[in-house]
Amino acid sequence: MTAKHTTRRGFLKALGGAAAAPYVITSAALGAAGRPPASDRLTAALIGCGSRGGADGGGLLAAGAQLVAACDCQKARREGWANRVKGRAYADFREVLARDDIDVVGIATPDHWHVPIAVAAARAGKDVYCEKPLGVSIREDQLARDTFRRYGAVFQFGTQWRSYAHCRIACELVRSGRLGHLREINVFVRRGRPSGPTAPAPVPAGLDWDMWLGPAPWRPYNGHYAAAGDAWWYTHDFSLGFMAACGVHPLDQVVWAFDTHTLGPFDVEGTGAEGEGANDTLVQWNVRFTFPNGTVLTLRSTDSNAWHDRAEYWQFVGTEGRIEVDYARIASAEPASLLKDQPGPDDVHLIRSSHHPRNFLEAARSRGPAVADIEGAFHADVLCQLADIAVRSGRRIRWDPAREAIVGDAEASRMMSRPWRAPWAL
Repeated sequence: MTAKHTTRRGFLKALGGAAAAPYVITSAALGAAGRPPASDRLTAALIGCGSRGGADGGGLLAAGAQLVAACDCQKARREGWANRVKGRAYADFREVLARDDIDVVGIATPDHWHVPIAVAAARAGKDVYCEKPLGVSIREDQLARDTFRRYGAVFQFGTQWRSYAHCRIACELVRSGRLGHLREINVFVRRGRPSGPTAPAPVPAGLDWDMWLGPAPWRPYNGHYAAAGDAWWYTHDFSLGFMAACGVHPLDQVVWAFDTHTLGPFDVEGTGAEGEGANDTLVQWNVRFTFPNGTVLTLRSTDSNAWHDRAEYWQFVGTEGRIEVDYARIASAEPASLLKDQPGPDDVHLIRSSHHPRNFLEAARSRGPAVADIEGAFHADVLCQLADIAVRSGRRIRWDPAREAIVGDAEASRMMSRPWRAPWAL
């Protein structure tokens, strides 16, 4: 594991009792009101200050991090957060990563920026809390996974359901064999949005549109993108749409409960429909994964695009029982006794976390692993990527997880990668 750089805070801690002059210890320094002492607080930067960035920034603050910088391509967003935390605002994430007094970064940009910034952060010696999904291609996912392995940086994926007790218990029950042999896994995800405008519009004042696009193909600005909430989610140049942005939550639970990558090559086939105009990600999908041990995973879109507790839900069906889980609870179980069952001392026990950002900061201090580490993020994201490729190619593909390759299909294999727009390079 590569040693982390020495921050100014770490250097001052190393001085210990050698300070020559007396000083006053304030209640803030001692960690009043449930906060850790200043000497133990990790310094953080927020990269991407939109809706998810606001949630992640608030989570890092609540977990005890000291936010000292905010970065966004939109001036009002970065300055708003910088003023809130009395830190510095940046338009370019590279200037943030050049600071040696920042320990961790939260990345909540549009999806096509996740991997480029996360990789640069790991290389700069920062630990990373990164929003989901991971990349917009399998090659990007591989780059992220390999980089975090190489640099020993801590990674926390924004799949916060790993920090929900009912989700962990459900996965422990599956791993402990309480359902018998797992025959079916059914995952339901809210559908995409069918159409979006394409008419160019003037770039708003305060927005660096070229930086916002980054490695994605150039296109003229329109209000559907950066200034319209999360509408970019439905444009394939920037995202895989809701199938990944929302679907990676339950698919990550599948990976946590069932090692999809350890059984050998598996087949993926599916049908679906793309949206129109700017919304060219998948609107609907029905994808089937068939594993060598006979387990079948089905990923389906629902009839709704709205958020609610059952916007995404999943079912584990075994030879001896079944459970259904959603955002809020284990919704049902057969036999019903599973609802009251708790994994015993001889059962499988997964990492426990009750607060996703706090678990990340604890891992950054202890050097990990976090509850949603880069390995789980990679395997969950690959399921999303394979589903998208299978639907868009219109045929069955075979994935070899040992080789990390699509077997016997050159056209589908080319869909594993996307070029980056110069000067950005994969």
